[in-house]
Amino acid sequence: MKNSSSTYTYVVSAEDIAETKPRADRLLADQLPLSLSRSRIKTLIEQGHITRNHAPFTEPARQVHEGDVFELILPAPVSTRPQAEEIDLAILYEDDHLLVLNKSAGMVVHPAPGNETGTMVNALLSHCGHTLPGIGGEIRPGIIHRLDKDTSGVMVVAKTEQALTSLSHQFAERSINRRYLALCWGRLPSQGSIEGPIGRDPKDRKKMAVVNRNGKYALTSYQSLLYFGEAITFLECKLATGRTHQIRVHMAHSQHPLLGDPLYLRRIHPAAKTLSKHLKTLALDYPYQALHATLLGFSHPATDQYMEFSTPVPQTMKTLIDELCLEYGEKARYDAS
Repeated sequence: MKNSSSTYTYVVSAEDIAETKPRADRLLADQLPLSLSRSRIKTLIEQGHITRNHAPFTEPARQVHEGDVFELILPAPVSTRPQAEEIDLAILYEDDHLLVLNKSAGMVVHPAPGNETGTMVNALLSHCGHTLPGIGGEIRPGIIHRLDKDTSGVMVVAKTEQALTSLSHQFAERSINRRYLALCWGRLPSQGSIEGPIGRDPKDRKKMAVVNRNGKYALTSYQSLLYFGEAITFLECKLATGRTHQIRVHMAHSQHPLLGDPLYLRRIHPAAKTLSKHLKTLALDYPYQALHATLLGFSHPATDQYMEFSTPVPQTMKTLIDELCLEYGEKARYDAS
């Protein structure tokens, strides 16, 4: 065994394979003095950080042989602290306690694997990071709630510990007023509610679903604003709870998934057949889930004054609604601006 500060070399001995020839990732996890799990070693192999006999090696399941020389070049650690980036933000309101903005579709709220940069937090650190007094001993914006990457609309961000505590409490107590606008497939009743506990989809861990076990109570109320024949309903949703993907899950569960939803709409909805060729193309090509957080109301954490902010649907949704209204006539007219 030879090692420097970031490079580790291991030569497979006869003892290592006395009983059986182990997988490379399992052997290295056992022998390298790094306390790395087998899954971490596997990832390092697949990412090209380990060589075998001085040649590229990317097969973690390959059996080892006596005399094999493995070399690990441990990559430098990446800072987990988000960095400030100059990214335009649509600020609706700002004071010393909080900030309200209109998040654009396509923007991730918080850095995560695969989206370490270009997020709303990166933008906020550039916009107001120098004025933040600190939350939990760290200079950072307080993210109280999130919108999915491709959901647009109003968000509030805390700038102080007091604001974070107050707003978090309001969300927990369900006293926040939240309304969303959405386009879904099919024709819903004029108004109603969808109730069903939401948890991880047992068949696909990347998705949420209405589940029978281990789900959290969720309630979505809605009012239909426009009908485009039997094909599409434009509706307003009000959340009584705030579960992950709640509106998307509840609409899909009721057989009325949102237009453009890449996760919960896996095939062409039967209602699309009733659209003209032009509208069908526009609806099926909608680039992301047709969901916009149009209104957010809360009590200011310092003054206790009720504040309410609203934004119109983004241009992409407005264009589709205008096209639908044009074809379906006066009965479908709506001022989406």
